[in-house]
Amino acid sequence: MNCRRGPSFKIILVLVISFLSSCSSYGLPWLSQCTPCPPYLKDQCPTVGRSGNYKNFQCPPNHYNDLASLFFNTNDDAIRNLFSSGSEKEFHLSTLLVFFIAIYFLGIITYGIAVPSGLFIPVILAGASYGRLVGTVLGSVSSLDAGLFALLGAASFLGGTMRMTVSLCVILLELTNNLLMLPLMMLVLLISKTVADCFNKGVYDQILVLKGLPYMEAHAEPYMRNLVASDVVSGPLVTFSGVEKVGNILHALKTTRHNGFPVIDEPPFSEAPELCGLVLRSHLLVLLRGKKFSKMRVTTGSGIMRRFKAHDFAKAGLGKGVKLEDLDITEEEMEMYVDLHPITNTSPYTVVETMSLAKAALLFRELGLRHLLVVPKTPGRPPIVGILTRHDFMPEHVLGLHPHFDPHPHK
Repeated sequence: MNCRRGPSFKIILVLVISFLSSCSSYGLPWLSQCTPCPPYLKDQCPTVGRSGNYKNFQCPPNHYNDLASLFFNTNDDAIRNLFSSGSEKEFHLSTLLVFFIAIYFLGIITYGIAVPSGLFIPVILAGASYGRLVGTVLGSVSSLDAGLFALLGAASFLGGTMRMTVSLCVILLELTNNLLMLPLMMLVLLISKTVADCFNKGVYDQILVLKGLPYMEAHAEPYMRNLVASDVVSGPLVTFSGVEKVGNILHALKTTRHNGFPVIDEPPFSEAPELCGLVLRSHLLVLLRGKKFSKMRVTTGSGIMRRFKAHDFAKAGLGKGVKLEDLDITEEEMEMYVDLHPITNTSPYTVVETMSLAKAALLFRELGLRHLLVVPKTPGRPPIVGILTRHDFMPEHVLGLHPHFDPHPHK
């Protein structure tokens, strides 16, 4: 579940879902009937405390409530109860159906809210209850134990949700400590993953899309081979001179959300416009707060950096530096100049505009870049064509620039 509202809405949502979960966990066991304790358990039924298979919830002595035994247990014990063998009559058919529906829908509305609730355990619980439900229904025509069906049901739900095979197989085998289950477990995981892949991607891929996070795959998409780097560069491009007016920098920071800006040296600082490097927004904010300005458009050299502390720029890179609201620039200072050379990265990663977009994407991901500068192939043009960021490699961005281009031609 994805919420893009403010903190107050997220807190209220958590409280509402917590109240709904509590009402379901406490209210649904009232619908279940009491079951006499098995005679061979003697003093072990009903159980006392948090753990145990048999919970006495509003039942007479020597009786237990099977639905309460699932809801009022810890998740570990509930899973262990569902996986237990030799106890086909421990849970009624209606109990397993109610528990499966409740856990399934509570897991759907809970995942993604502003609490670290997780998804792994709810999926195991839903899959185990579903598997035991199927095992109970087929009990008259199958000699297999209901606990085995519960284990295979949990494996099928995990394979269809997480889309993992080897790691899930190892986890479930460690849970059961039975190597004889390996072939059957592998078959269930492969089938569930294959069937789920025919419909959509896994739950983690889906949540990345819902939250708008630009996740890049380890391999380049096939459609990228038909494009070059300059095809996906979006504008307008905002650049700074090596010695830039303070007002221009402040205006660019206010009107854009760019994190990096190319720095171009122009005459008289160079014979022709040439790319000097890349300067980060966070470093610009630190420089502007220091107010090391000059009235003339001249280079001040690296000596200006002696007036700053090293950790000022280090904190800025971690997102703990100066904010735009912290700056107090007067009208007189807006007309002054500041030298950007000392804080400019003079060796940024660059690619030629004719490079394949697939190669650029692999370079971008493997080096862990945030900016990739695209430069022209022929001389006599502006020294930079644009900047590639993670968003520029997304299929949605490609379709926005080229509406008639099919990013998935083989589907």
